[in-house]
Amino acid sequence: MPKSIHSTQPPLKFIPQRHNPLVVKIISWFLPFILRVRTRPWLPAGIVNIEAKNAEVLAKLYHEFQAGKVRFLIAFRHPEVEDPLSMLYLLSRIVPKVAREKGINLKYPVHSHFMYERGMTLWAGNWLGWLFSRLGGVPVRRGKRVDKNAIQMARELFAHAEMPIAIAPEGGTNGHSSIVSPLEPGVAQLGFWCVEDLKKANREEQVFIIPIGIKYSYVNPPWQKIDWLLSKLEADSGLPVTEISANGKDLEGILYQRVLRLAEYLISEMEEFYRHFYHQELTEIITSEIPINEVLITKLHRLMDTALKITETYFNVQHQGNFIDRCRRLEDAGWNYIYRDDIADIQSLPPFKRGLADWVAQEADLKMQHMRIAESFVAVTSNYILEKPTPERFAETILLMFDMLSRIQDSTLPGRPRLGLKQAMIFVGEPINVHERWENCQGNKPALRKGVSELTQDLQRMLESLIKD
Repeated sequence: MPKSIHSTQPPLKFIPQRHNPLVVKIISWFLPFILRVRTRPWLPAGIVNIEAKNAEVLAKLYHEFQAGKVRFLIAFRHPEVEDPLSMLYLLSRIVPKVAREKGINLKYPVHSHFMYERGMTLWAGNWLGWLFSRLGGVPVRRGKRVDKNAIQMARELFAHAEMPIAIAPEGGTNGHSSIVSPLEPGVAQLGFWCVEDLKKANREEQVFIIPIGIKYSYVNPPWQKIDWLLSKLEADSGLPVTEISANGKDLEGILYQRVLRLAEYLISEMEEFYRHFYHQELTEIITSEIPINEVLITKLHRLMDTALKITETYFNVQHQGNFIDRCRRLEDAGWNYIYRDDIADIQSLPPFKRGLADWVAQEADLKMQHMRIAESFVAVTSNYILEKPTPERFAETILLMFDMLSRIQDSTLPGRPRLGLKQAMIFVGEPINVHERWENCQGNKPALRKGVSELTQDLQRMLESLIKD
């Protein structure tokens, strides 16, 4: 996360993909080391083991792709920032290994183009844009009504590239290995477009979308680290720290009560903040006979709505859609105030106009922090820990609280604490035949829109079933 912005910035230029097989090979060589060491502070933890189920399905698809029989898109879950490395490991290590074991003939290297969020280069640095470009990546601006460059490039690659393309249909991370956020329709739409492009070119390949789920777990349950992080958040919030005996009974129950207490305190403080300084009407919610976790989720959603409305009012953006849609639109609106496409040369501005532009950028960045706090909690539910009080679910929830406190305390979001080494399980689903769906939707635009919607819904259900505990 970059430091607070105090001046207007040049426009965010599109970064064309420049796939370089040598760069891909070098990264693949060092991948196990990169996964294990994880030296960058903005990466949460190291991954020491990655396994996959049903990888033979993906190996067969690659064989048919390379034989010119199919085109396919990999639609993968995106719970954490580790996902691109996990997917690279799947393609460069696991799929070739399974192909050799099953006697499936593949041309190497096994790789894919992919889409990534343009904002990643803002918090990671320009080097990431250079690297992703050479790895075959296409940047897309979330929330932008039509990112023509990204859409045209992705459509071209899907239909004509020498590799498949991989996209996270959730559009961003949600910090939950066991919850799939609502999918965006772009993946399904690209599938339908690919069929149309092949038909126009009189090509016979079948088009598929293959869903892939990713779940992370700790090699050893990091209960002590979870207790330590929770204690830190309690201290940072001004709450008394609860001491837990190493041999204490009902550890999960005690930790859960501490999570509830911390959440209740933070929500109350933020409510008072918005009441006092932003003049928001946040009435008390009657809590009798309602479980505390249900009360907190109701208050959290109201608080998120309040934060987003404040930001939407400033940027003159409509208050509509779910939390994720609203965050995406606000991100793009904020970037339009900071990264100015309408200024040909920032340095040539007279001091007066430059001062105004800097003022706008600084205020826009500050207003966007309200959205960032809401964005962190878009996937939080009332029963996530209660349903299954695993260390993973505790850690995911507490780390989201850590993100919130970090954003408020500092202009730079620090790297998340390392709670322990992780392992990943990747689930390869059954391919969805897009050709059949496209043929059933011919005739009019409403039918095509319905087809895209139904395909998106089916993909959502498949991704949810893949990661079901």
